[in-house]
Amino acid sequence: MKKPHFFQYLYVLIFSVFVLGCQSEASITTLRLGHSLDTQHPVHKAMVILGQEIEKQSQGKLKMNIYPSGQLGGERECLELLQIGSLDITKVSAAVLENFIPEYKVFSVPYMFRDKAHTFSVFDSEIGESLLLKGEKFRLRGLTFYDAGSRSFYMKEAPIKSPADLVGKKIRVQKSNMAVAMVNNLGGSPTPISWGELYTALQQGVVDGAENNPPSFYTSKHYEVCKFYSLDEHTAVPDVLLIGTDTWSRLNDEQKEWIKKAVKVSTIAQRKLWADSEKESIAAVKKAGVQVFYPEKKPFEEQTKDILKLFDGNEEMKSLITAIKNQQ
Repeated sequence: MKKPHFFQYLYVLIFSVFVLGCQSEASITTLRLGHSLDTQHPVHKAMVILGQEIEKQSQGKLKMNIYPSGQLGGERECLELLQIGSLDITKVSAAVLENFIPEYKVFSVPYMFRDKAHTFSVFDSEIGESLLLKGEKFRLRGLTFYDAGSRSFYMKEAPIKSPADLVGKKIRVQKSNMAVAMVNNLGGSPTPISWGELYTALQQGVVDGAENNPPSFYTSKHYEVCKFYSLDEHTAVPDVLLIGTDTWSRLNDEQKEWIKKAVKVSTIAQRKLWADSEKESIAAVKKAGVQVFYPEKKPFEEQTKDILKLFDGNEEMKSLITAIKNQQ
């Protein structure tokens, strides 16, 4: 019998490597996460940690690619991609989810939370867990709440020191009925504009000001246009990390567990990143010439308390509000 030729050995070796490589590739699941934030934003950094932790937990069997800065569209577009299964994970503001999940309106009720500890207690409670799962009927499964701080007003021409300073002012708000109602109650003119278009709208005077948290005010560079920032901290609307139910149903139990563990690590890290970023952002905008004010909150709270009347006759929402206020 003839001995196998050298090239036959080589062929077998190459073929084996190719097959093993294909098998290796086939054994790796890659998730796609898209969002609209800048890569310097603390929430983006937390999602980077999420991806690293997923890979660590799974020993490389599960990975996540991130597409930041609106590469795949704004929050609304990413939600739609999630619903049809063309994207696996995204991050959106809870205010945007009001249009799908009515219970999320609770986060846009002014002065709902007593302080940061109360906010986190609600996020981590059975109340929070229940809210995260409310979107499943819309093909959206919540994974966690990321801290998005408190939203406050920033203006081009003059600061907001009391509700009277908002009268007649055009204020950019998210596409949220609750945000619109809040600005109306304060005497302003609410103007829904997408986040990506806001810088230009401020420059061109389409609106007189907007409202957001310090890191978003800084990373968006809106401080280049708006030199007055009033920390009235009217709402604490979280960001919500979501996975499409199509994606979730395709994952096995082990993969789901990897994600859950990674999400917990990411959430803890995000809260620290956020706290640090808030301090850094305030310092940075002050250095850039922004005047920062700390108005008395009570007048704002008093003038917006009638928003709760929007829930008259809705016992489910009233019970949710009571439960949140009573959460320790």
